[in-house]
Amino acid sequence: MNILSKDAILAAEDLPRETVSVPEWGGQVLVRTMSGTDRDAFEASLLAKDGRMENVRARLVALTLCDTEGDRLFDDSEITALGRKSARALDRVFSVAQRLNGIGVDQVDVAKKG
Repeated sequence: MNILSKDAILAAEDLPRETVSVPEWGGQVLVRTMSGTDRDAFEASLLAKDGRMENVRARLVALTLCDTEGDRLFDDSEITALGRKSARALDRVFSVAQRLNGIGVDQVDVAKKG
C-alpha cells in the first residue's frame, strides 16, 4: 500500500488536458480537468438565476480552457463574451470538457436540485 503524504498529494499532476481542434476559431485549444474549486463554482452557478441553465456551455468552457501551463484562459468576467461565440465551437469544446470532468445531463440535473 502506498500511503501518500500531503506534499505528494499537492504535487500530483492530476488535471489532465486534451487538445481539441476548433476549426471555427482557426486552431486548437487545450481543455483540462477542473480543479475541485472550479467544479464547485460550476455547480453553484447552475443554482443561480432561479435554476435556469443560462450560458452553461460558456461557463464550463471558461473553467476548462487553459494555456500550456494549465492556467485558465478566461476568467469569470469573460463568460458572457465567450457565450457570444459560435455555438458549434462551444459545443465542440463543451463536449470534451464534459467527458474529461465526468459531467453529463444527469450530473447537471443533480447539481441544479442541490
